[in-house]
Amino acid sequence: QVQLVESGGGLVQAGGSLRLSCAASGRTLSRYIMAWFRQAPGKDRDIVAAVSWSGERLHYSNIVKGRFTISTDNAKKTVYLQMNDLKPEDTAVYYCAADLSAHMLVIGRPEKWGQGTQVTVSS
Repeated sequence: QVQLVESGGGLVQAGGSLRLSCAASGRTLSRYIMAWFRQAPGKDRDIVAAVSWSGERLHYSNIVKGRFTISTDNAKKTVYLQMNDLKPEDTAVYYCAADLSAHMLVIGRPEKWGQGTQVTVSS
């Protein structure tokens, strides 16, 4: 239904910034809610933030609120996660995800996952 291609992960020092990109495509893409998840070693996969293509910010994790920003560029069909003031505990595989239902995203059961991109924050 949708295709998600992620980029932007890498290694960064604590206090630094990264911008993750999720290029999306699909016939009914505009109907989907988009989200970023992350899964740290030994931890569950948790939602970080979610946004609609209309620009409505549907969710921010309290852990990252104030440091991370989710946004969309509809012309490019791309969802971004701007990550500032990165901390070692932000180290995780970050996944883009899409679903028609915000509920399915919140419970971690989206219709589509991206491939994931590793973010490593060094001390």
